[in-house]
Amino acid sequence: MYQARSDTATLGADIRALRKARGLTLVDLSDILGRSIGWLSQVERDKSEPGINDLRDLSKALDISVSSLFGTGSAPINEVGFVVRKDSRRPIGSREAGLVEELLSPDLTDDFEMLYSTFEPGAKLFSSVSRPTQEVGYILSGQLKLWIGDVEFTLFPGDSFRIKGELFRWENLTNEPCKVIWVIAPPVY
Repeated sequence: MYQARSDTATLGADIRALRKARGLTLVDLSDILGRSIGWLSQVERDKSEPGINDLRDLSKALDISVSSLFGTGSAPINEVGFVVRKDSRRPIGSREAGLVEELLSPDLTDDFEMLYSTFEPGAKLFSSVSRPTQEVGYILSGQLKLWIGDVEFTLFPGDSFRIKGELFRWENLTNEPCKVIWVIAPPVY
């Protein structure tokens, strides 16, 4: 039996996980949003449904795209929270740098998140970034140039990597997409 999953079925849990991953308390985030602690607590417990403007404010405060706060499609009730079907993956992040990411994890409430990342031809992260995370990736197809600190790596299908809070950046210099399974702990999206 299929049940249409509402956009807020795991929204509250995801918001709570993202807030905690950023080291924010309910008080901190409610202050940033200009909303009451009670309202935010109700949103995190799925007792209140935030409006589109609230979702925009939350995404800005948590440094994520608005689209990452939206749920997925319909799923059998016994699969919700356990299985993510290929056609029901939640888009994460933005395509600005030529990176398309889909959440493979059922939600953001675990100690890690798993993403299916597609680095489009010519995709490039121009400035190095560092996150308070541990990340591992596995190249499924294509080729990816990855800098971890000052060390440059060229990765091919079957190669894997680990980043532990270091500065990193990436680039797909080829004319083919590069597909990567990327695991991040704790979740950042």
